[in-house]
Amino acid sequence: MNQLLFDRATGTLDPQAFTRLQTSALLYSTQLASKLCFDGGEKEVTIDSQNSGGTDAVADQVLDKKIWAHQAGTSALSIDIDGRILISGGADSSIKLWDLEQCPNGANATLNPSATVARTTSTHKFGITHLSFYPFDSAAFLSSSYDHHLKLYSTETLQPSADFNLDSILYNHALSPIADHLVVACATQLPSVRLVDLRSGSSTHALPGHRGAVLTVKWSPTLEHILASGGVDGTIHLWDIRKSSGSLGVLNLEDSIGVPGFDGLERGARNRSAGRAHGGPVNGLTWTSDGQYLISAGHDDRVRVWNASTGANTLANFGPTIKNGHLSNLPLVVSPTSLTAARKELFFFPNEKELLMFELHEGKLLKRLRIPGPLMASVRSRTGARNIKNRITALAWRNQTDGIFSAHTDGQIRAWLPRTKEDEAQDLEEENVLSGPSTGENENGKRKRQVLDDIFRDLTKQKISFG
Repeated sequence: MNQLLFDRATGTLDPQAFTRLQTSALLYSTQLASKLCFDGGEKEVTIDSQNSGGTDAVADQVLDKKIWAHQAGTSALSIDIDGRILISGGADSSIKLWDLEQCPNGANATLNPSATVARTTSTHKFGITHLSFYPFDSAAFLSSSYDHHLKLYSTETLQPSADFNLDSILYNHALSPIADHLVVACATQLPSVRLVDLRSGSSTHALPGHRGAVLTVKWSPTLEHILASGGVDGTIHLWDIRKSSGSLGVLNLEDSIGVPGFDGLERGARNRSAGRAHGGPVNGLTWTSDGQYLISAGHDDRVRVWNASTGANTLANFGPTIKNGHLSNLPLVVSPTSLTAARKELFFFPNEKELLMFELHEGKLLKRLRIPGPLMASVRSRTGARNIKNRITALAWRNQTDGIFSAHTDGQIRAWLPRTKEDEAQDLEEENVLSGPSTGENENGKRKRQVLDDIFRDLTKQKISFG
């Protein structure tokens, strides 16, 4: 660090490069914040002493207190543009708001929801599939559900201000982060992308082209009218919603050269109407923040990186560790391009029982962040208790280097925060202060202090004269 500061002061290292080095180090140090918990206030079912062998049997049975964010399972997450409010959705249709500024030290706290959407006749009836804040402010957020409805909520009142019935299960929805239009793209059980205009209230427009259910949709972060979608037919379609036909073509896994024109500007492009992007359903899509690359994940246990301007498969290889088999939207996260050196973005993939960290363009596995707890989790809903395979259902990136939050089917929300060696040393020192030193350390410290006291006492007792 001292060398970096010296290089910056002498002009050897420019400020942007210095910042990227620091943010890269923080990203690489991401780990589970096991002491940051989310308590939704739902109590564990108590044991009936009359049916459990009497009070002695109950007293002998020691149970750890367990907390959940959503006792039926957490299925969706989203963080507002300021990085202050987190909203979570449950498999029981519940929606909760959390104030992330309640934890002052970042990693050691138990958060309680600041507000909860009350269940009424106007709220969702079935599990939440996706949540998203408005891209420009946190005054409103969108929610989609297995009940076929897309709803717009006010963050302040937590009351739905708009409701759209699409007559089909919604797996995923997306709102452009840069566009002036308020068109929501919806991935549904039908073989077309549904478009909902929040300004006009229209939900009749669709983009047909898939040959089965659409599992995921994602807007380009740099071109406001360009949209990507993936479906169970293994195809990825690119759309320009300004065109009458909409379609710009599909991506082909066998094409590593590409066809110019996939930037949506129609610069002499020829339309590619056939080709598969994956050997199975495509259920995960995301873009790099500069819009130059599109990342996809499919049931063929492959992750592919595509050149967005040409549609070429860059042939990035992520190895055999990728596991992907659930028929729902798979959350993918890529670090912002401004935080790392060129082509050194980090890619986070939710595997079965771990969160994998890769170098995006090389496919190099950097970290396997293990998820604590059993593979099979017991969850409870209004219909009773059941066992379910624990997996990550949603990922949310907070600000620049404030970590990642994940939702899990076991009902937990977990935080993955940057923790440097300095942070760990400080935490260890605080724990030692709170708990007190061990016996060996105490005796050793006493001996050292005694020696120093004796030296100081001898020096102060002697009369020192200068001749």
